[in-house]
Amino acid sequence: MSQVVLKLGDDISTDTIYPGRFMATVLPTETPQYAFADLDINVKLREKRIPAGSVVVAGNNFGCGSSREQAASTLKGHDLIIVARAFARIFLQNSCNLGLRTIICPDIDASEGDDLEVGVDTVVNKTTGRTFKIEPLPKARQAIIDAGGLIAYTRRRVMEAAPRG
Repeated sequence: MSQVVLKLGDDISTDTIYPGRFMATVLPTETPQYAFADLDINVKLREKRIPAGSVVVAGNNFGCGSSREQAASTLKGHDLIIVARAFARIFLQNSCNLGLRTIICPDIDASEGDDLEVGVDTVVNKTTGRTFKIEPLPKARQAIIDAGGLIAYTRRRVMEAAPRG
């Protein structure tokens, strides 16, 4: 069970997720401190008062704007789950490549503080009792996320293909 720690609307840009003024910081170990830097939740994230596996719920076009990879790495650094009605294409690909758990749930309805159970096919809002269908990612993308990102996925595939001696 995961709690919704932030509810956002449509068209949340990468600049909201990871403001451009921090672009000099690119290391995945350093970017998390700037997650939602201009929102109140930033302090809770930096002070580690938000548990891993917490949920950010958003509307359509989450991650629009620039193609900055840091927008996904800053969220991955806090081990957040992003449940949105729809994602911007480049953000979704960056998220997959970094292993950020992204859930496409076109009808999601949840508020901050709601408890969600994210399954394979559905998201259940335990607070309201409502169930919402998940739009599955292509199997190849899901495999990359499940492996922890593109580097981990590729490393595993190379090791599996290597001759055993």
